[in-house]
Amino acid sequence: MSALAQAARWRGAAPRLTFWPAIEAGLALIALLLYSNALLAPLLADPARPDDSEALRLIWPPVYALTLGLVALTPGAVWRVTVRAWPLALLSVLTLVSALWSIDPEISLRRGLGVVMTLVFGLWLAARYDWRDLVRLMALSFAILAIGSLMAGALAPGFGVMQEVHPGAWRGLWWEKNTLGAMMAWGAVAFLAAVFCAVRQAERWMWLALMPVALILVILATSRTAFIAAAIAMAGPVAIALVRRGFGFAALAGLGLIIVIIAIFGVLVIGPGAVLELLGRDATLTGRTDIWIALGDAIGQRPWTGYGYGAFWEVDDGPVHWVRQTTAWPVPTAHNAWLETALALGLPGTALAGWVYLAGLGRSTARLMRGVETYWALPFLAAWGVISLSESNLLQQNGFVWLLLSATLAKLAAGRDQA
Repeated sequence: MSALAQAARWRGAAPRLTFWPAIEAGLALIALLLYSNALLAPLLADPARPDDSEALRLIWPPVYALTLGLVALTPGAVWRVTVRAWPLALLSVLTLVSALWSIDPEISLRRGLGVVMTLVFGLWLAARYDWRDLVRLMALSFAILAIGSLMAGALAPGFGVMQEVHPGAWRGLWWEKNTLGAMMAWGAVAFLAAVFCAVRQAERWMWLALMPVALILVILATSRTAFIAAAIAMAGPVAIALVRRGFGFAALAGLGLIIVIIAIFGVLVIGPGAVLELLGRDATLTGRTDIWIALGDAIGQRPWTGYGYGAFWEVDDGPVHWVRQTTAWPVPTAHNAWLETALALGLPGTALAGWVYLAGLGRSTARLMRGVETYWALPFLAAWGVISLSESNLLQQNGFVWLLLSATLAKLAAGRDQA
């Protein structure tokens, strides 16, 4: 008898604890809130160098221990999800392996561990909960973050509203406005998806009531990218519901999607400046394109391996020095998820990341006509794709977005459940 089978046998013989699911959900909710980096991160760390905060580092060992403890309760289920989501697991493990060629192995090893453990928690969520409960759990965490951000901005504007750089823009429970905007865009997706996953009418009304809160916070954050993502969040689940009403809606939605794809392609090839002006930015996307050009040269120097996960921006006398010299300001990140991945893992790692993302997008699209999961997965992945073009929001150690991606992509890879 295998160890996993023996463990399952022992669990079956143990007395049932009727209160344990509630405790388990409570622990999962606490972990989700910690991964959001809300409140504690601004209080305990310098936004310029958050990883230097010893107090913030002390939070994660207990979270990792909790994760391993929860996995130990259902090892077989987590292993089955891991096997089906092996490209996602491989991508995560590559961040640890990159210490072998990293320009700072210690940083890559330490931060890579954070990436892997975040994935492990996402795998446990995917194995433990069906789609209905998973979406509702995520929506509950966003509800707490949204209400907390609203209170921070209204009752403690010195903390919840930016005083410098973008004075007057709300930042809620985070360091800066773009994070609040992105988080509330995800929250809008979660709330609307939870409406379709709710089992009672009162619950549906609760999630609907939270939608305006998320959208108001997106507007107060003055993040245009997040506003576009929030528009996708609102339109996505509604469009899916309409498509399921009949072939006519499906045909119109399909035609609309084709037109949008052609338009985006045309804009990117012919005239991206027009879109940037529409977003209220200049044609350099607030300096991002200058960064991307400089980073392209850096990637070209080590295209196959990159510089190791999390190391490129930390070695001041390394290749980042020339990027900062070229752009004439202390660039902290690539401001692009795909370039950030190429810097860390090289072009092969970036190709693997693209495969993982597109596979998840394809699986969620394939479930367009049935299953509650599509109401969350398809709009979330679409909105993430938009934000990934201007934010480094992939493979973040101890990061909320990476956790949501991990749980969603792993759950999609695992196959359809009974929800």
